[in-house]
Amino acid sequence: MDLNADLGEGFGRWRMGDDEALLALITSANVACGFHAGDPMTMRRVCAAAVEGGVTVGAQVGYRDLAGFGRRRIEYEFVELRDDLLYQIAALDGFCRVAGAKVRYVKPHGALYTTAAVDEAQAAAIVAAVVDYDRTLPILCLPGSVLAQLATGAGLRAVGEGFADRSYQPNGSLTPRSTPDALITSPPEVAARAVDMALRRVVAAVDGSLVPCPAESICLHGDTPDAVAIAREVRGALAEAGAQLAPFA
Repeated sequence: MDLNADLGEGFGRWRMGDDEALLALITSANVACGFHAGDPMTMRRVCAAAVEGGVTVGAQVGYRDLAGFGRRRIEYEFVELRDDLLYQIAALDGFCRVAGAKVRYVKPHGALYTTAAVDEAQAAAIVAAVVDYDRTLPILCLPGSVLAQLATGAGLRAVGEGFADRSYQPNGSLTPRSTPDALITSPPEVAARAVDMALRRVVAAVDGSLVPCPAESICLHGDTPDAVAIAREVRGALAEAGAQLAPFA
């Protein structure tokens, strides 16, 4: 099982989360590419630290929305979104190559992620950007989503992702962040959910029902309160349960 986290989400002198501490606990790093968060110096720093620590780097691409942290849906023309995403992948790949590695996968961020799960046009723009840049790159996305279906249809590898620190609706969708119970912050509870995802391939929805969750990677958000403590608890629980941690890409 892969354990991923969103990193590099500061901007300029402002830092969000403890990237270095999380890099010691995860196997894949979703690095912000400067549109929803991040900047060139942050991208270079996080890529270098990830490569040094043996952590796989993925491009976390998002809307051009620094003010909203990429969590506001934006309507785009297909070609504009495609090219914005291509720009971000290539930029992060440059910093990875300076560090002696390369981008190994692509993951949409925030509102782009949830929109592409159901919106064919925006999902197609993500797929087109990856196909244009490097069709060997997997796309990390919600299992069974529109994005997963289009990626598979285009001959790309769609990697299913589970969110241990987010609540789920009974239909398998993520609870909107505007809802008070969208985020789960108790380390033991997040760890128990991660074990369910890794070993049982299910996750408990807000109504208590069990939702299928065929995930190859489990995500923890770097901006979640006590993110490092949560990641440490999750990693320990997965190891104790016998789940072997390794990057999917």
